[in-house]
Formats: sequence, structure tokens, C-alpha cells
Amino acid sequence: MENDIYHLLTQVREKSPLVQNITNFVVMNNTANALLALGASPIMVHAEEELEEVLSFCNSVVINIGTLSKPWADNMILAAQIANKLGKPWVLDPVGAGISSLRNETLQALMLLKPTVIRGNASEIIALQNFNRKSVKGVDSTHSSSYALEAGKLLQKETGSIICISGATDYVISDNEITEIKNGTSVMTKVTGMGCTATAITGAFIGLAKHPYQEAVAGVAITSLAGELAAKISKGPGSLQLNFYDILFNLAKEQILGNLKIKRYANPS
Repeated sequence: MENDIYHLLTQVREKSPLVQNITNFVVMNNTANALLALGASPIMVHAEEELEEVLSFCNSVVINIGTLSKPWADNMILAAQIANKLGKPWVLDPVGAGISSLRNETLQALMLLKPTVIRGNASEIIALQNFNRKSVKGVDSTHSSSYALEAGKLLQKETGSIICISGATDYVISDNEITEIKNGTSVMTKVTGMGCTATAITGAFIGLAKHPYQEAVAGVAITSLAGELAAKISKGPGSLQLNFYDILFNLAKEQILGNLKIKRYANPS
């Protein structure tokens, strides 16, 4: 499995997939830099008038609802419709799911359009199961990812999407497989937008458009591993963010084979 992940990383570096991001104001710079360090090519187009033209030559689409407004929500839905029409894989990041009617309505519309991947923290994945929840703590996870695992399984059944849950343990769920990744570091939660970065990196991997489940696993695994390795040479959140980019850029096969804590098992559902 580790060799497969390294092979996919090599493919991203060689092919430099173009990833269209409709994302939030807070993380645009972070995610663009992470995609560049990974070896992908970011583009951030938000105007309705150019979405179809731009998506026609992109490899994948990332939709992140972090700083939502009605015009942006409409453009996100349009982007998902265009991606489906063009056969482009796309990933949805349901930032803050459950905290407002606009957010919930937008997410309901987007999920009907069948994202290739949905990636969120435990609270967000749980909230997607129950839009009446009012206890979601912003964009931070207040539940363990293991608690969200059952919600993730149900969400996968309902949507057909690959579900990625981030936390102390990351989970990637398909209809017949679950992959568990135990890398990462708690310091990553002290850097804004690390979850959004994980979504963008996952978007780059699914831009390879061959094996979406394996590509989603690789995106989550590489993000968590890079964060963990960066933390070992960092003094705190500030240096971790810079070191994260450097680790992504230089990540070698032996680092993946020697440090990745990953296992895959059948999804009994």
C-alpha cells in the first residue's frame, strides 16, 4: 500500500494536475502553496462567466464552503454541475456543516450532485447526517473521528461518494473498503486551514482520474505524514506551516515506507 501511495505521488509530480479551487478567503494562499509544493498546479476561479471554460481544461475541482455567500453558493453548485457534465472528479469540503441554513441548503444541493469525494472533520461528517444539529464548533472537530466512522459509513451509502474523515485517526471510506491512517500531529490543529489543505491535496490526487479511492487515500495519507514529519523539525505552528511545504516538496520514498501508519480492511456494511 505504501508503495502505491509513493507511485501516486510520483504521478502527481510528473503530470502536475490542474486543480480548480472554489475555496475560502482564509486559505487560498495556503492551499495554492501546498498544491505547488506537492507538484500540482492550482487555479482559483470564482466568476460564473468563466467557470465552464476553465473547468474544461482542469483535471479536478475542489469546492470548499468555508467563507460562504449566496453568489458563491450558486457558483459552487454550477461548478459541480459543469464538473459532472465534463466528467471531472471533484471533492467537497463541508466546512462548518450544520451551523446555518445557508450552509446546510448549499451542502444538500451539492451532495445531490454526487461529489467524487467528501472530506471533512468528524463534526462536519456527523452534521451532514443531521442538518438539525446546532452544536457544531465552527470548523474544528469536537468529536473523535472514530465516533464519526459510523456516520461516515452511512453518508457513503447515501451519497455514493468516497468519505474522508480527518482526526487523530483519519478514515477513508468506500462502499467496500475502509482505510485507517494514524499519522499527523495535534499541532496541525493550531494552523488554520490544514483541513482545507488536505482537501486540496486530495483534489490533486483524484485529478489523476484512474482509481479515485486509492487516490483519495494517497491525498489524506500524504497530508498527514507531511504534517507529522514537519512537526518533528518545528518549534510551533508558525514553523510547522513553512516546514510542511518543504516536506511536501521533498517527500521521498523511504520517508513514506518508513513512517506511514496505514491499514485497510473491508467495510462490512
